[in-house]
Amino acid sequence: MAKINDNYLKLPGSYLFSTIGKKVREYEAAHPEKKVLRLGIGDVTQPLAPAVVEALHAAVDEMGDAETFRGYAPDLGYEFLRRTIAEHDFTARGCDISPDEIFVSDGAKCDCGNIQEIFSPDCRFAVCDPVYPVYVDSNVMAGRTGSYDSVAGRFDGVVYMPCTAENGFVPELPEEIPDLIYLCFPNNPTGAVITKDQLQKWVDYANEHDSVILYDAAYEAYISDPAVPHSIYECAGAKECAVEFRSFSKTAGFTGLRLGYTVIPRQLKTGGESLWPLWARRHGTKYNGAPYIVQKAGEAVYSAAGKEQIRNQIGYYKENAKIIFEGLRKAGYQVAGGENAPYIWLRTPDGLTSWEFFDRLLDEANVVGTPGSGFGPHGEHYFRLSAFGSRGNVLEAVERICRL
Repeated sequence: MAKINDNYLKLPGSYLFSTIGKKVREYEAAHPEKKVLRLGIGDVTQPLAPAVVEALHAAVDEMGDAETFRGYAPDLGYEFLRRTIAEHDFTARGCDISPDEIFVSDGAKCDCGNIQEIFSPDCRFAVCDPVYPVYVDSNVMAGRTGSYDSVAGRFDGVVYMPCTAENGFVPELPEEIPDLIYLCFPNNPTGAVITKDQLQKWVDYANEHDSVILYDAAYEAYISDPAVPHSIYECAGAKECAVEFRSFSKTAGFTGLRLGYTVIPRQLKTGGESLWPLWARRHGTKYNGAPYIVQKAGEAVYSAAGKEQIRNQIGYYKENAKIIFEGLRKAGYQVAGGENAPYIWLRTPDGLTSWEFFDRLLDEANVVGTPGSGFGPHGEHYFRLSAFGSRGNVLEAVERICRL
């Protein structure tokens, strides 16, 4: 008889955004006359930049010609993209990352979820609380946790690092030393950022204790504060202790194209073993590479025209974030984030739980956001709003919320 992986049974209900989607669909079916505005899931709404579209068309034409047709992509990704990434995302910022330390994939979410496979099931891991659910759920599936405590809203065996208004939503170094440390800055869901000096302390901590930092930099393009690093490799010693994940989804609107990459430095080791060949082996065995046409589109992101067009798109979303932040603050809400990130993190009013506020917002304002408790126990009584909507919808949504 086949047996299932019992670890999946530890997971409570469905994935957070699947639950939200179901509730919204049910509401819309019951109220077809209502216009529902979505500021929940972090999906982009602006069309692809013209430079990217042009590159896609050209690549499709290449695929239609026998002389330029391409099949399977190289394991690590095409050299033209990895070389371009290394130059613009790292060398330009003083980071010594080579093209062969970059693994191209179909997105940061997959890599963040899959990276745990190359580590022992006995590894103890730490996450910010609140946290992007994928970090925790993928480790639950792998058997690194105990059971789920529905009252506390957490799994046994996980090192939760509280991120609260009191610490600026930036966690303290844990007293209980973890083997793996997940960090995400600019942060999803709180929108918080970390200074280079603060991040350097994490790098020093990891090197002191032989821990590995799994650093999600999916939102680095939204950073405007010069004191905030765009890459963990701006810190001394990071190549000895850190893996970094990047995404084209929120930078260049590739949520529908799917493209990202992971950086694993050659000198990164734990327990005397190099991580690069392990990820390369996993990558080559379980992944056939992002499509050629998508990788050509990714290359166009770094062209002079692409940079300018995408800078304008990011500016559009950042202005949305400013509108949400300032509108809610004037209405009396306690708000954070939004300045260096596309997310606004607000305190729920009137002592409402995050799901109670979700229901109230949907029922009375017809606006969708994300309940903070879905990101962890310290997310309770908080709520996330996304700046990725259209300008008209953002303005209308803020007006509706302020009327509550």
